[in-house]
Amino acid sequence: MDEHPETNIEELSVQERLLYEMRFGAYRENARLPRESALAQELDISRTQLRDSLAELEREGFISRRQGLGTIINRHVLNVPVRMDLEIEFMEMVRRSGCKPAEKLVKVSSVLSASAAQKLGIGRTDEMLFVSRIVTADGKPVIYCEDYIPKAFIKDKDYSDMDLEQPIFVFLKEKCRRDAYLDVTEIRPAAARANVASRLGVSEGTPLLFMDEVDYDFDGTPVMYSRQFYVDGVIAHNVVRRKI
Repeated sequence: MDEHPETNIEELSVQERLLYEMRFGAYRENARLPRESALAQELDISRTQLRDSLAELEREGFISRRQGLGTIINRHVLNVPVRMDLEIEFMEMVRRSGCKPAEKLVKVSSVLSASAAQKLGIGRTDEMLFVSRIVTADGKPVIYCEDYIPKAFIKDKDYSDMDLEQPIFVFLKEKCRRDAYLDVTEIRPAAARANVASRLGVSEGTPLLFMDEVDYDFDGTPVMYSRQFYVDGVIAHNVVRRKI
């Protein structure tokens, strides 16, 4: 991410502000962050707020902290554009890969699906909202995604396809009053079947990266099931793991 993004600093959380400053701002040339007292003063926040944010950044690998050494900025982690262990929206994923993103809806419908119902822990006869979309990079299809949301979760029934053109997590928050707090995702290779191959413009049988994802709210209730297919060669998926 070498480009300086258009960012309103005032709208960022403390953690986002620190990431921004390390990548593009006041600390972009630094090997370490300032001392906690100075950093809290610069950001105009309490030491407690700062420590909470630093702890999260350390868990995510962006910084390392050790007594006597201070807070080290891990440039090799900051420079990773797309990480599988941190969820970002499809459009941002493509943008970080150096391409121009676009997204279009393929289908919106009400469905019954025994396999999706099992993932969501609902009855086989419970209707779900089904949304499929294609994400392109410089005009080339790179992601095909199918999302399933229990219709019982939708509080605001007055919605249209236009509401589903925004990221699905926005729809979950605004129309279902649900937040996706975390997800559990199985990742495996898959050969493109006919319907997916046609969506992505590849030959049937083409190797794809497949992600089988269930999103949960803070209380551990499954709120969405997602099937995602990625074409190779555009988005490099990385994982940052700390030794324990």
